[in-house]
Amino acid sequence: MSIDVAIAGAGPNGLMLACELALAGVRPIVLERLPERTTENRANGLVGQVVRMLDRRGLYGRLGGGGEPPRPTPGYMFGALPLNLGPLGADNPVHLLPVPQLRIEQVLEERAVELGVEIRRGHELTGLHQNEDTVAVDVSGPGGAYRLRARYLVGADGGHSVTRKLSGIGFPGVTRDETISRAANVSVPSELVDPATGGLNVPGYGLIPPNMHHRTERGGLFAFASFPPRPPLVMTLEWEPGRTGDGSTPKLTLDEMRESIRRVLGVDVPLGPPEGPGPHLLRRVVGGNTRLADRFRDRRVLLVGDAAHVHSALGGPGLNLGLQDAINLGWKLAAELHGWAPAGLLDSYETERRPAAERVVMHTQAQSALIAPGSEVTALRELFTELLRDRRNVRHIAEMMSGADIRYAPGSADAHPLVGRWAPDLLLETGKGMVRLAELTRTARPLLLDMTTGGSLTEAASGWHDRVDVIAARPRPTTAPSDSPSALLLRPDCHVAWASASPYPDERERDGLRTALAESFGPAHSMA
Repeated sequence: MSIDVAIAGAGPNGLMLACELALAGVRPIVLERLPERTTENRANGLVGQVVRMLDRRGLYGRLGGGGEPPRPTPGYMFGALPLNLGPLGADNPVHLLPVPQLRIEQVLEERAVELGVEIRRGHELTGLHQNEDTVAVDVSGPGGAYRLRARYLVGADGGHSVTRKLSGIGFPGVTRDETISRAANVSVPSELVDPATGGLNVPGYGLIPPNMHHRTERGGLFAFASFPPRPPLVMTLEWEPGRTGDGSTPKLTLDEMRESIRRVLGVDVPLGPPEGPGPHLLRRVVGGNTRLADRFRDRRVLLVGDAAHVHSALGGPGLNLGLQDAINLGWKLAAELHGWAPAGLLDSYETERRPAAERVVMHTQAQSALIAPGSEVTALRELFTELLRDRRNVRHIAEMMSGADIRYAPGSADAHPLVGRWAPDLLLETGKGMVRLAELTRTARPLLLDMTTGGSLTEAASGWHDRVDVIAARPRPTTAPSDSPSALLLRPDCHVAWASASPYPDERERDGLRTALAESFGPAHSMA
């Protein structure tokens, strides 16, 4: 059997890629070794630009975000230090969506099926062989072994990626075994929950703010999180140098969780088993890995998400990074399959996304250093606390953690400052009432937003109408600066390929638009 794209792995990243490909007119097959969706909840929410990106695909509300657009959070954390984001106002880029990973996978699978994606559960990748035109994919399924041929294979199969190993892509980095993290859903006496903040009043210790890592001088980390109607979650991280495992207790128990909290806080916290239907988290993780694939592509094999990079979970960057890998790759792979991709477009997946992964590796390692035990670390934290009183430093860290500082291929020195950046949220009049930009990007097609006087750029883009949508609109009147865009050319991942600030673009600017269209979306079709 021959197909366009086989995706190994039906986690969030593989399913997101399948959705993006399907929106672009490609029908992938997703191979998942597990016969059913996992019941283990590995994450409790989404952080960063991906929240707004899911809004632009119409998935934010389905994931529990409600009917309103995403709003930035007033506070977050960096290395267990509070990050006061309120003073950033409209410049605050940090968005949160507290939704269990189980629900994320469910919604993405439902969306993929709606779009016609075939998901084969219980089908495990066992081998691959490439030639110039295809990848032969060996699969072990419920009915036995079989082979299918795909023009491309994408590994979205996690940190232990079989795809990566079979393709011979290296995964250099470090493995550390001196930490043990424990997490569990629990119940706590209602009188211990602070009604004003939702934090935990620990007898003999004091108030611990909710949804924040709390470092103690005893050499550990504690967190209490409440996401009603789900039961509360408690977490500890302890340093135990030289310890390589916990084989005597293969599954975490509530008693072990209580003992860990006692060591970290120095007092007992009365915990009970969680209430309500499961699945409930009860997990221990020994050590951790920080690794980055030495390349994200080997000819017709590509990697996304944890298959390409693993790092500390501090700050919750994993799904932000992995899902945006998938969104970056989806339209480029579809363009290659449809035959209109300009030279080098598919290679740009690695040149754009690998630096983003390197940046996440950097800041998660920095956060790990800030939570380690020791008086010298305490001194470093005091210094960082002073630095975080400066609004500029807070904004820098907020943009880094959210991914809002990413700028792809900014182009020439005189390019509009938005080129390469993620397109800002806009409220637009299109002749059919006011719409948000997010409502115009749900098809995942390239989009030219022509806000010039008289829609003067529409004709310049006519040679690309088969693959680029053109919408004439007027932005809602604002007191925006003079360089606010009068036109935006958006890639399907909502990064800006070209922009103009002129309400009356001249021929030079029209030529610039045509160049950007060709460089991003291939040559114009023949008008003959």
